[in-house]
Amino acid sequence: MILSCQSICKEFTEKKVLQDVSFHIEEHEKAAIVGVNGAGKTTLLRIIVGESTPDSGLVTLSKDKTLGYLAQNDAVSTENTIYEELLSVKQELLNIESEMRCCEKDMKDASGEALDALMKRYTDLTHAFEMGDGYSYQSELVGVLKGLGFTEEEFSKSVSTLSGGQKTRVALGKLLLQKPDLIILDEPTNHLDMNSIAWLETYLLNYKGAVLIVSHDRYFLDRICTKIIEIDQTKATTFTGNYSDYAEKKKQLRIAEMNAYLNQQREIKHQEEVIEKLKSFNREKSIKRAESREKMLNKIERLEKPTEVNTDMKLTLTPYRESGKDVLTVENLAKGFGDKQLFSNVSFEIKRGEHVAIIGDNGTGKTTLLKILNEVLPADAGEFTLGTNVEIGYYDQEHHVLHPEKNLFEEISDDYPYLTNTEIRNVLAAFLFTGDDVFKLIKDLSGGERGRVSLAKLMLGNANFLILDEPTNHLDIASKEILEDALNSYEGTVLYVSHDRYFINRTAHRILELTKNRFVNYIGNYDYYLEKKDAHMAALEQELLKENAISQTADAPAPASNTGAMDYKAKKEEQARIRKKENDLKKCEARIAELEDKIATIDEEMAKPEIATSSLKLQELTNEQNNLRKELDQKYEEWETLAE
Repeated sequence: MILSCQSICKEFTEKKVLQDVSFHIEEHEKAAIVGVNGAGKTTLLRIIVGESTPDSGLVTLSKDKTLGYLAQNDAVSTENTIYEELLSVKQELLNIESEMRCCEKDMKDASGEALDALMKRYTDLTHAFEMGDGYSYQSELVGVLKGLGFTEEEFSKSVSTLSGGQKTRVALGKLLLQKPDLIILDEPTNHLDMNSIAWLETYLLNYKGAVLIVSHDRYFLDRICTKIIEIDQTKATTFTGNYSDYAEKKKQLRIAEMNAYLNQQREIKHQEEVIEKLKSFNREKSIKRAESREKMLNKIERLEKPTEVNTDMKLTLTPYRESGKDVLTVENLAKGFGDKQLFSNVSFEIKRGEHVAIIGDNGTGKTTLLKILNEVLPADAGEFTLGTNVEIGYYDQEHHVLHPEKNLFEEISDDYPYLTNTEIRNVLAAFLFTGDDVFKLIKDLSGGERGRVSLAKLMLGNANFLILDEPTNHLDIASKEILEDALNSYEGTVLYVSHDRYFINRTAHRILELTKNRFVNYIGNYDYYLEKKDAHMAALEQELLKENAISQTADAPAPASNTGAMDYKAKKEEQARIRKKENDLKKCEARIAELEDKIATIDEEMAKPEIATSSLKLQELTNEQNNLRKELDQKYEEWETLAE
C-alpha cells in the first residue's frame, strides 16, 4: 500500500464537503476519483498532497515514497525554453555527467593513489548514472515532448511565450519525467488533443508507479483505471474495475438502494397508520401497544433517499420544422492565417438526420471551420451551401453567443420575449439555476455554468441543424450523459467538434478527421474510426504521393533531347536500398515488441510473492530488466532514424 486515507472530513462555512472518506491505493495501482462538479474531488486531492488540511482524518504516504501532483490548469512560468525546462528535471544526472567528464579529463594526467581514487570515483559515478537511466534520458525527454504534442521546432520556444494550455503540458511533462512513486493528476487531458491523450494513456498504463486521477474523460478512465473511487453526497465508495464496470455496478447498486428505500418508506407508513389506529381506540392496552410500536419505529435507522442520476436536468431538443434532405454542401473550402495553411480543397456533404463529428489535432482548424459555417469568419476560397429550410443552432466553446453584461434571466428573456417569467425560471431550473442564481451576471459564471446557459438557449431555439464546438467541455459526467441522450433522440442534424472520445462513440454516425490539410471520412463511431484509421491513412498517403508526383511533373522543366530514361542499374540499386531499409525497420519493430514483452514478463515475475521475498532473485531480475531497457532505448533511437 502506497497511500491510505482514513476518515477524511472537511466542511466549508458549515457545508459538509467530505465526510468519513476512506480508501487506499496500492503500489502500481491505477485509480480514479469520480463525482459530479462540486462533489469535493479537487478538495480531496489538495488534502492528500498537503495543500489543504482536513477537519479530521488521516492521510498516510508510505515511508520513502515520493508523490507528484498536477493540479487543474497548473502551469510553469519561466524564461527557459521548453526543452531546457524539462531538462531541469534531470539536473542531478547532468551534475553526475559533468563530474564524470571532469574525472575523465583528470585521469589523463593522474597516477598512483590519485589515479586509483579517481577511478573509484568514476566507477561510482558511472554506476549512479546508469541506475538513473543516464544513457537514455535525452531520448526519453524528446519522447515525452513529442508525445504531449510539441514538435521539434517548438523545443527552442521560450516557455513564457506559450499559451496557458501549452504551459500546462510542459508542467505535465516535467511531472512525468520526475517519475514519482505516486502520480496525482487533476483533469490531465483538458489541454491535450486525441493523439496526445492516446500517448498519455499508453505512458500511464506502462508506468511502474501508482496513478490517481480525477477526470471526466470516460474513455481515458476506461483504458487506464482498475479502481474507481466515487464521491457522492460527501461520502466515498470504492469500485473495482474501469469506468464502464463502475457505471454498470453503480446502476445496479442504485436500483437496489432505491428498492430498499421505497420498501422502508412503505413499512414506515404502514407502522404509522397502525399506531394512529391503535391510538384512536383510546384504550389503555391499545395505547400501550401504540407506544411500543412508536419506540420500535424510532429505533429504525432510516435510509437516505439515493441520488437519482439525470433527473435534475432535463434536455429536450426538438426541431421546429424539418429541413430538406441536403443540409450542408461544402466545396473546395480553404482557410489559412498568415503563412500557416489550416486546410484547403475541403469538400463534404451532410444529409438530414446525420450526426457528424469532426476530430483532429489541436491547431488543425476544426473550430475555424465551424466559425466559417456560422459566418463568424470568412473563407479564403471555396463555398458552402445550406439546404432548404435549414435553421442553425450554434454552440461555441468561448460562448460568444452569450452577453457578459446581462444576467441569466435577461439572457433568456431578451432573446425569447414571448416566454413568461415562470417559463424562463422553469427553463433555467432545468439547467440547475434556481432562486437568486437567475440574477447572476454571465461574466461571473464558471465555464461549466456558461456551457449550461448556452445549452439552455440551444434548447429554446428549435433549430434543425446543430453546430456544436466542444459541447462537453466543463460538463461533469452526469451532464455529458444527459446531452448524449438528448442528441441521440434528436431528429435533426448535428455537426460538432469534440475531443471526448466516449461522447463521440455514443453520438456520432460519421467522423471527419481533419489531417494533412484535408478531411478523411469514416462511416461509423469512434471505435470504427480506430479500427479503420491505419487503412484510411495509408490510402491518404498514397493519394498525397500521387498528387505530389503530378505536381512535380507539371513544374519540372522539359527534359533535354539527349536525356534518356533513368539508368536501369541505378534504379535497381535504389529499389534494393529502400527494400533493405524497410526490412531493417520491420526487424527493429519486431525486436522492440519482443523487448517490451520481456520487460512486462519480468514485471509480472517480480510481483509474485515467492520472488518478492527473495532479494537475490529480485536483484537478478532487476539486472536483467535494466539490460533489456538499455537495448530497448537503443532500438527506439534506431527506429527513429530508420523511420525518418
